[in-house]
Amino acid sequence: MAPASNLTITLPVLPGGWSAEKDFKAVGHLSGATQRSIEPIGPHFLAHARRSRHNRTFSEDDRIQAQENAKKIEDGDESDVSEPEDPMMLQLQAKDWKTQDHYKILGLSKYRFKATEEQIKKAHRKKVLKHHPDKKAAQGRAEDDQFFKCIQKATEVLLDPVKRRQYDSVDDEADVEPPTKKQLQKGDFYKLWSKVFKSEARFSKNHPVPTFGDSNSSKEHVEDFYNFWYNFDSWRTFEYLDEDVPDDNENRDQKRHVERKNANARKKKKAEDNARLRKLLDDCSAGDERIKRFRQEANAAKNKKKLEKEAAEKRAAEEAKAKKEAEEKAAREAEEKAKADREANKKAKEAAKNAVKKNKRVLKGSVKDANYFAGASASPAQIDAVLGDVELMQGKMDPDEIAALAGKLGGLTVADEIKAAWVGEAKRLVDAGKLKDGEVKSLQ
Repeated sequence: MAPASNLTITLPVLPGGWSAEKDFKAVGHLSGATQRSIEPIGPHFLAHARRSRHNRTFSEDDRIQAQENAKKIEDGDESDVSEPEDPMMLQLQAKDWKTQDHYKILGLSKYRFKATEEQIKKAHRKKVLKHHPDKKAAQGRAEDDQFFKCIQKATEVLLDPVKRRQYDSVDDEADVEPPTKKQLQKGDFYKLWSKVFKSEARFSKNHPVPTFGDSNSSKEHVEDFYNFWYNFDSWRTFEYLDEDVPDDNENRDQKRHVERKNANARKKKKAEDNARLRKLLDDCSAGDERIKRFRQEANAAKNKKKLEKEAAEKRAAEEAKAKKEAEEKAAREAEEKAKADREANKKAKEAAKNAVKKNKRVLKGSVKDANYFAGASASPAQIDAVLGDVELMQGKMDPDEIAALAGKLGGLTVADEIKAAWVGEAKRLVDAGKLKDGEVKSLQ
């Protein structure tokens, strides 16, 4: 460790004329002191504790830590990257690298596309330490280096972002097969399908990818999920399966032919993959009880609205019908009342007319009973004169006056009294201006 040294630094000189009283402005106030308990943590404290415990210097501790890290790398972390090797895998040939499982070669089958760059490098170091030709030769094992070349090729592919993306695009081992009918009958529908879509989500260009959810998911969540997947934008390509393009510059036609063939093959595989994903969605949605429930609820709401509309229309029709019937009834009653009134008026008029006729008969009968005011025997001329005056007076009188006169005459039997009643009525009519004085001679 380099020795520590003390440095003397001089503070800059304050500007001329500066003073704290006129140039210093406080922008706040310090808070009061607070007593707090602080616990030492972090890697630097742990390193300090380790050095203090083992009484090591900085250089000694750094050297020992480096040795322990190297030993960990050589031995490997069994809990992180550890996978038993298949004896048949050791027979792989380097020339067949395109058909090989690179993750399995490096012992990363359980990680696959999720494996980090650090895990790939660590797995590569473990495999190299175990299968390097020099180490095998030192152990007296005369084996070819084909599997070692496979390890190198797998590392080359998986550490190159472009090549790894191409390989992950066709890595069928990472796929999760859709659940069978038998599995769906025994297992959880949502958990089984969720695993499938989590696997497919690795190809999505858009993130975050909606989760499949469960039986309690809302309608909006389910609709967002299916809308996302029915419009899925996949980055998946199939260049890894391309036929090798010849590098012979002299045969350009053959090169272009292979390139067109590869492009058509990728296009076909892309269409097949889209159809496969569409079938997955159709099969999943067909058995999704949430969609059925949402449809039933929508139909129930639709039917409810329809029933409410029909009920409202029925009520409106009934109200219109009742109103029409009420109007018709009122019209009938009004017509019947008018008819009854007309008949009553007609009867009243007829009764009044009959009463007038009756009263007129009483009037005529009264002069007859008085012998036409002639004493012993009335001559025809005298009878005609009296009756003429009676008719004249009746013509000047209204029905009430006729009735009143008839009432007076009805109880009289003496001729002089009858005549007196007529004379009085004639005088009244003259006074009322209905008759002229001397117009009726026999009754004045």
